[in-house]
Amino acid sequence: MPSRLFALRVDANRPERLAEFWAGILGWDRDGVLISPPDGDGFRIRFVPERGPKVVANLMHFDLTSTTPADQEESVARAVTLGARRIDIGQGPDAEHVVLADPEGNEFDIIEPGNRFLAGCGFIGALASDGSQRVGYFWAEALGWPLVWDQDEETAIQSPGGGTKITWGGPPYSPRPQWLRWTYELIPPIGGAPDAEAARLVALGATRLGADEHGILLADPDGNDFRLLTGASSS
Repeated sequence: MPSRLFALRVDANRPERLAEFWAGILGWDRDGVLISPPDGDGFRIRFVPERGPKVVANLMHFDLTSTTPADQEESVARAVTLGARRIDIGQGPDAEHVVLADPEGNEFDIIEPGNRFLAGCGFIGALASDGSQRVGYFWAEALGWPLVWDQDEETAIQSPGGGTKITWGGPPYSPRPQWLRWTYELIPPIGGAPDAEAARLVALGATRLGADEHGILLADPDGNDFRLLTGASSS
């Protein structure tokens, strides 16, 4: 069995404040700096002290879905009330989606109703990422999630159980920051040894970077760092 996506790790200047914001937007449960879906399905989001300031757009962002125009407006209003702000990233006046930034400047979209690609994906329709076709193939194998889109160097994967899609937009690529503020935390398969799973990920194209008290540090084929958690770090 492959690794499981345990959490999205988000750098934050004020981790508890940002956890409170996203728990409010998503309607998730919060335990300090960790927020989780109420039904227990899918990944968590863990907010940690930042490694460096945000200077360019993130290489990942959420596409949040809506069911009706009124629902989209309500989601935007709730986000703004909680501390988000509208931003212009060149989307143009005719864009049907709304682009926002959370209290620490992390970009996210609230997508217009009727988007067929995100139909049935839930409120977090997609974790939209900047990245190559190769990295999409890597993560499909790493997580055991099938490819649900593979065209013009754009890829997307989705858990066999459904839910949020992870997408990669292909070229042209955005400027890379020194530190990635959004990264993945994986846990090994049940009964699997972390070192053996790390070796499998390296065989798929990852690079082993080292280790810390939380787990094994790796980078995917595009150079995006991620962590394979061990022991109590995955609780």
